[in-house]
Amino acid sequence: MAFKSIKLISLLAIIATALSSNAFADSVKIGSLSAVTGPIAKLVPPIINGSKLAIKQINGQGGVLGGKQLELIVGDTGCNAQASVDAATKLVNVEQVVAIVGALCSGATIGAANNVAIPSNVVMVSPASTSPEITGLNDNDLIFRVAPTDAYQGKVLAKYVKDKGINSVAVTYVNNDYGVGLAETFTKAYKSLGGKVTGQQKHEDKKASYRAELATLAKGKPDALVVLAYAGGSGLTIIRQSLENGFFSKFVGADGMRDKVLFKLGANALKDKLLIISPTSPKNKARSAFEKAAKADGNDPNGPFVAQGYDAAMMIALAIQKAGSTDRKKISAALRDIASAPGVEVGPGDWKKAVDAIASGKSINYTGASGPHDFDKAGDVGGVYADFIIKGDDFVENSILN
Repeated sequence: MAFKSIKLISLLAIIATALSSNAFADSVKIGSLSAVTGPIAKLVPPIINGSKLAIKQINGQGGVLGGKQLELIVGDTGCNAQASVDAATKLVNVEQVVAIVGALCSGATIGAANNVAIPSNVVMVSPASTSPEITGLNDNDLIFRVAPTDAYQGKVLAKYVKDKGINSVAVTYVNNDYGVGLAETFTKAYKSLGGKVTGQQKHEDKKASYRAELATLAKGKPDALVVLAYAGGSGLTIIRQSLENGFFSKFVGADGMRDKVLFKLGANALKDKLLIISPTSPKNKARSAFEKAAKADGNDPNGPFVAQGYDAAMMIALAIQKAGSTDRKKISAALRDIASAPGVEVGPGDWKKAVDAIASGKSINYTGASGPHDFDKAGDVGGVYADFIIKGDDFVENSILN
């Protein structure tokens, strides 16, 4: 009886192992390095849902590589470089992902890229990292992004501020890769347009008080305070304390400040007092298709970097399909192939169309929910910006700036 039980247990173990192996063989894992905790935590769930929507559509239209299902494995960076290294290590070495969507924060992308992705030949496609430092990475053509660099955003922001008749500003920026890079490009461009920077200070994130720094910046009596930070980190506190102490009454922010956490100040506290720009996309067929699908999926298609989250996942999947393999080394070259003309035009939701074209030996050219993504030699893309105004309890796109 005992011998038969042992044989039965052994047989069940073999069957379980076989089933597990088949389940693994029938799926392809991609990672998502997302800041589930940290200063942009409130922005992150819709971005992840954007990636999940792409995967849901792909799996619903037959999957990748002849029927394999895609899985998205989420790792939390906390918007922190070291935590990103730890999360990326787990994704690559334990989960065995073949590519990564992310990271989101620039420092997290740089940390994960240098310490994990590049040594392991793993492609990363960031939906939201904008630091100019990423452009210069020695990355073996593995690090890409579908959000434009701050080398461009800084110039757009400077022109926008000057066009609004704001001729002098003080600048406070968070001491990380995002804040430092954006502050540098903004101030240089703003001065070249004739604007005056009356004061400039970097600050540490998540301090209880910024009153001393704000009092110093206010002495120059500028027209506005430019806050280059994450609203969920230092941004909210800086604006609150500026208003409470009468230091500033007009504020300017970039993409990191487009966060509903600011509405904790009250529904009308920032109305007509806050100017914000953020990446957007042209109004076209691709954007409309994505917005319709996202709304049907219960997600806000116009949230910060949600469309980019979708595009990053879709483009990785297209690269896997184009490569005809999950070989990490082949995905990078294939990513460039699917993103550039000439080729069959495909967009959001067009997975089967893309698969059929690839199977026929045709090239494809993906035009994304957040715009076309023709990568330059550094893996960067161009972009479109808009200004966002407060209407009720939301930020609403007002006008295209470029």
